[in-house]
Amino acid sequence: MEGAKPGGEMILTSLIGYLCLGAVAGTLAGLFGIGGGLIIVPALVFSFTLQGVSADVLTHMAVGTSLATIIFTSFSSVKAHHAKGAVLWRVFKPLAVGIVIGAALGAHTASELSGKALQTIIGIFALVIAAQMAFGLAPSATRALPDKGSLGAAGGVIGWASAIFGIGGGSLTVPYLTWCNVNMQKAVATSAACGLPIAIAGATMNIYEGWAHPSLPEYSFGFIYWPALVGIVSTSMLFAKFGAKLAHRLPSLVLKRIFALLLVAVGLKFLLG
Repeated sequence: MEGAKPGGEMILTSLIGYLCLGAVAGTLAGLFGIGGGLIIVPALVFSFTLQGVSADVLTHMAVGTSLATIIFTSFSSVKAHHAKGAVLWRVFKPLAVGIVIGAALGAHTASELSGKALQTIIGIFALVIAAQMAFGLAPSATRALPDKGSLGAAGGVIGWASAIFGIGGGSLTVPYLTWCNVNMQKAVATSAACGLPIAIAGATMNIYEGWAHPSLPEYSFGFIYWPALVGIVSTSMLFAKFGAKLAHRLPSLVLKRIFALLLVAVGLKFLLG
């Protein structure tokens, strides 16, 4: 394959960074039910840029690798939430059907976009989520949970958008479930469970869409970059359990506002280049 070929020293340095990134992403996944992708994708974009990865594929690789890491992060987080009896499996099942279909379509949609267009979309999304977290914007619990068909349709939209942004869907699933009068802790726990089918379907499609792309660097498997996947997963699974415990013990308003400031910086960077 053509493209960037990072040397051993560069990969080792990057791997250390990926280990640290995994710790942060895992904690956020457990704490907010967001899967860590809102941190992982921007961080990987910057890392791949420094490694000299082609601009044609680096954003797609960031999204694909993020989704692959969320497979492991979500599994660990779900176990912790399930142990507390917080996951609504009867709600998860119809959502998951739509999510798988939507995530597959979303990964294909992302592959059709240029790297610049994909960064712009992710930047706008980061600013929207920053505003939501900073000001506590959330829909009022004004309706009951809909029927299975409506839940499946909602899952399709959530899966489609999540696969484009490289996230576990928590920033979309949690507001939707709270709008449907679901308790916040159960909404977060169920959202964490929904991150698993999003990640599996999205990562699988990113392997397919990126297969044998001429601009991919070494150690890539489609749009998934193995050193980043291994480094992030090595620490994220452990710290997801830690984050899930914090979610049941600590008020998170201050943390959310700090995280919102970080998202503003990321969003502006992506929009302004």
